[in-house]
Amino acid sequence: MSGKKRLMKAVRVEAPGRIHLVQTDIPEPTPGFARIRVKAAAVCATDLEVIDGRIPARYPLIPGHEWSGIVDAVGSPADEARIGKAVIGSNDVVCLTCDACRSGNWRYCEHFEEIGFKRDGAYGEYFLVPVYGLVEKPENLSFEEAALNEPLGVALGSMQKGGAAFGDTLTIFGAGSIGLCILAVGKAMGMRRITVVASSDKRLSIAKELGADRVIATDSEDPEEVLRTYHPGGSDLVVDATGIESCIQASFRIARKGGTVVLAGYGRGRQMSLRIDDVHINNLRVVGAGNNWNMHKKAITLMGDRVIDLRPLVSRTLRPEDYEEGIELVRTRPAGFVKAVFVHE
Repeated sequence: MSGKKRLMKAVRVEAPGRIHLVQTDIPEPTPGFARIRVKAAAVCATDLEVIDGRIPARYPLIPGHEWSGIVDAVGSPADEARIGKAVIGSNDVVCLTCDACRSGNWRYCEHFEEIGFKRDGAYGEYFLVPVYGLVEKPENLSFEEAALNEPLGVALGSMQKGGAAFGDTLTIFGAGSIGLCILAVGKAMGMRRITVVASSDKRLSIAKELGADRVIATDSEDPEEVLRTYHPGGSDLVVDATGIESCIQASFRIARKGGTVVLAGYGRGRQMSLRIDDVHINNLRVVGAGNNWNMHKKAITLMGDRVIDLRPLVSRTLRPEDYEEGIELVRTRPAGFVKAVFVHE
């Protein structure tokens, strides 16, 4: 062998606002890591925050944290049996030895780094992930669908933290991928009168397809007025998946006395004005829930068993070379659009 480095194509953010398709070195796995040959990588709205410099990231960076692929190489001989396996996996790079890691709370590890934010992610042909987080992809799932295990994991973690229960009423603000995944989880676990609220009806047809019992477009209806009748006494559980001030304020007013509000939307670092008495007087339980919480294995299992079907969320498939089109779709969110997914042959 000549020792010459092999190159791959990747979409890389050089600095905030500067994104290019580049040729770069194929990474070599170190002990404990596997190299993944990417088959599918979904574009997340959070990726736009990385591209625009509105979220902490380490540049230059190859984004991408919603993915599926095939194990191409491993850094330890003990892991060689994984080569050739179709997989999904955790994006959490942690020490596995601290108290947080040993209790399963990887996100609290003091050495925590996230793939796609502090380490290169899946917008390239290859990238590196920890072996400890790999899970084999069920054969009945396409790579494109399997890549959505990550937002489903966020939804599962959010609902668990909110104490979602069979028979409870549920209101969701936001019809993006997280809001729709929360809807799918609520439907699967037997919640009732599930209502999805969005600013317009651009995605609400998909919410109906996924089983929403009621949809409300705020550009034509007042959700508080509608829900006074549909959820008499207030919603048992309200989940905000928007991170928008007015939606969070409304969530506090819509929840029943003693109910729960889950904040699952990213607020983009903005200061917000909240009426604390809405929480205090009504004895609301307010929960922050902002990531996957180690739910990727449960997510892919539920998808493989068809307990949850996220195929309606895959709106467009594109080649990585068409990254500008994919990013523009996520920015503009045309009617009926939820997810763009980059696919590799």
